[in-house]
Amino acid sequence: MKLDFSDLKNKVCILTGGGGVLGASMAEALASAGVKVVVIDLNKEAAVIVADKIEKEYGVESLGLGANVLDKSSLLEAREIIIDKFSKIDILINAAGGNAPGATTKIEQIESGKSDDFSDGFFGLDIESFRKVFDLNFIGTLIPTMIFADVMVERGSGVILNISSMNAFKPLTKIPAYSAAKASINNFTQWLAVHFGKTGVRVNAIAPGFFLTNQNRFLLTDEKTGDLTPRGEKIISSTPVGKFGEPKDLQGALLFLLSDVSAFVNGVVLPVDGGYSAYGGV
Repeated sequence: MKLDFSDLKNKVCILTGGGGVLGASMAEALASAGVKVVVIDLNKEAAVIVADKIEKEYGVESLGLGANVLDKSSLLEAREIIIDKFSKIDILINAAGGNAPGATTKIEQIESGKSDDFSDGFFGLDIESFRKVFDLNFIGTLIPTMIFADVMVERGSGVILNISSMNAFKPLTKIPAYSAAKASINNFTQWLAVHFGKTGVRVNAIAPGFFLTNQNRFLLTDEKTGDLTPRGEKIISSTPVGKFGEPKDLQGALLFLLSDVSAFVNGVVLPVDGGYSAYGGV
């Protein structure tokens, strides 16, 4: 076996959530290896921008589509377009996800005897917001896999890569819905790896640590000064390398798990976290 990523050239990858910061970086890594990338995002304009950019920069065929990972019909429409254009699917990356204020507590802990804490803590969570966050992250991984993976299973070859989070291993305070959903993705990744074990389709996941994105930037840094917020300081103090990850830090792990160089790697969740998961706090 040739120990590089050349086997990825001309493969067709579907990337959900590809219009965001981390998704765009993944698309760039894929294109750099010669992969034909289908960028899917709820925001079609964002998907098209990413697809056009990597096609121009890397000279690979790319396609940007608008679709909702929670809507089977929109994914089936996307699948028809993809098969018509590329005739196959080799890789699925489930990167769509996110959090919402209504599924987030205002405080980290409730103190006994302080009833004022109730509405700011667990008991004040909005059930619909909780459901939306859980569904976006977990069901938004489940449904695209149902829609796109059968093409790979029928052909007897392919790779599915789910995007988990360090929240799945060590849940952060304030964000129970997101943490629960990512933990579900870990379990689903392992279950599906076993279920598909004899089909030639591998299933793995990446668990990013803490990366600055448009969604969390001003939760972790002060918008005016750029200094770390108290929450940002807690995260950095628990990350041995002493910094946030950059989108490009996911690229090597991504290509490794998609390539044949990891052909015997199946059912794993790989932390890319600067040592966060290894640190006990002392």
